[in-house]
Amino acid sequence: MDFSSQPRFFRRGTTPLTRLIACGSLSLALMVTDSRLHLLEHIRETVAVALYPLQWLVNTPIEAAVRASDFFTAQAVLERENHTLRNEQLMLSAKLQRLANLEQENRELRSLGGLKPQKQGHEQFAEILYQSRDPFTRKLIIDQGDQSGIQPGMPVIDAHGLLGQVSRVAPLTSEVTLITEKDSAVPVMVSRNGLRALLFGTGGGVEVRFLPSTADIEANDLLVTSAIDGTYPPGLAVARVLKVEHNVGGAFARVICTPLGEVDRGRFALVLQQQPELPAPPPEPVPKPQKKKNRRAGGDE
Repeated sequence: MDFSSQPRFFRRGTTPLTRLIACGSLSLALMVTDSRLHLLEHIRETVAVALYPLQWLVNTPIEAAVRASDFFTAQAVLERENHTLRNEQLMLSAKLQRLANLEQENRELRSLGGLKPQKQGHEQFAEILYQSRDPFTRKLIIDQGDQSGIQPGMPVIDAHGLLGQVSRVAPLTSEVTLITEKDSAVPVMVSRNGLRALLFGTGGGVEVRFLPSTADIEANDLLVTSAIDGTYPPGLAVARVLKVEHNVGGAFARVICTPLGEVDRGRFALVLQQQPELPAPPPEPVPKPQKKKNRRAGGDE
């Protein structure tokens, strides 16, 4: 009998619901079998190998467009960076020429005044390996140690400002205590007027303490090392003043600052292998023994 000539009303077969249940059961059985027995891995691998040329053909134009866009973007970024670096090099060259003239004048003035010439040291490039594992300290570990001439107390800087000083030295590594370490002190002065002060670490930032409320210090002032402690050379950028709070009735002002050195980021640093040789302080005067006066009871001598 030719079923194709019969109307659809008189045709008999499986219902759509039955076919849906059968297909769903078959799919579920295949998934369970594949997850437990891994029977379809070879089939998937074969299909993947067979479809790889088609996938490559479809993805190649998209990848080519992405690579071309990245190439032109990288070229534009490199050109901008190159232009910026050229400008910075020109400005630094001009500053270096002025600095050389100032250093020559400084040497002549110190010679005329009979002062000792300042000792010039050299710098040691170092890479920051990791931060101290103690979460309550602000210390870094660098890849230069005793074999490179590093000694405790040497200042450590980066391209922006002071980071801290070397606190412990091993043969191949060194520990650097940051200026943000709690209660660490750095003698500084305001570059605008030469006002001397002490910069203390707070565990996460820095602030100036024990400064009189009438002191001439303002927001945005630059703080540099004053070199009066014999540890840091003069003129290193340390911090910038953010806010000055004057307490009513208080003797001291609260000066909140932000460190200029990248104390919480960055990978490279410079160890200044120079420590000023300061003369020993004058000896303290020996107190003279007081003469005891002998007095007789009931009258003078």
